[in-house]
Amino acid sequence: MKEKLTRSQERVLHLLQHHDHAVSAQDIHSELRNSEKSVGLATVYRSLETLKLQGLIKALTLPNGETVYSVTRADRHHLNCLNCGKSLPIDSCPIHDLGNQLAKKHTFQIYYHTLEFFGLCSQCQQATD
Repeated sequence: MKEKLTRSQERVLHLLQHHDHAVSAQDIHSELRNSEKSVGLATVYRSLETLKLQGLIKALTLPNGETVYSVTRADRHHLNCLNCGKSLPIDSCPIHDLGNQLAKKHTFQIYYHTLEFFGLCSQCQQATD
């Protein structure tokens, strides 16, 4: 069961829900500070960790070492660019039946799953040519 979110966690989650791309902790901190809902940077990091452990957000570490965050939507599948952080949704689910089989075999209740592929988007591929 998921724990009730703190006000800071709700603010961070709300901000991420209104972005269509992954965002860094520094950017989250800056946006919250500019919106008069100021939260300390350490609190942003703690909130992100809690939200990640609850399965509400996902984290992607870019090659430069920066981690970006985005909302985890139930049963979503993505192609993730390791260079720019762009996340492209995949419409079909190639593993839905596998999840059902695993849940039955192991008597495990699955709430959602994600399928992530990591590489370079077309724009980043062109930039490296």
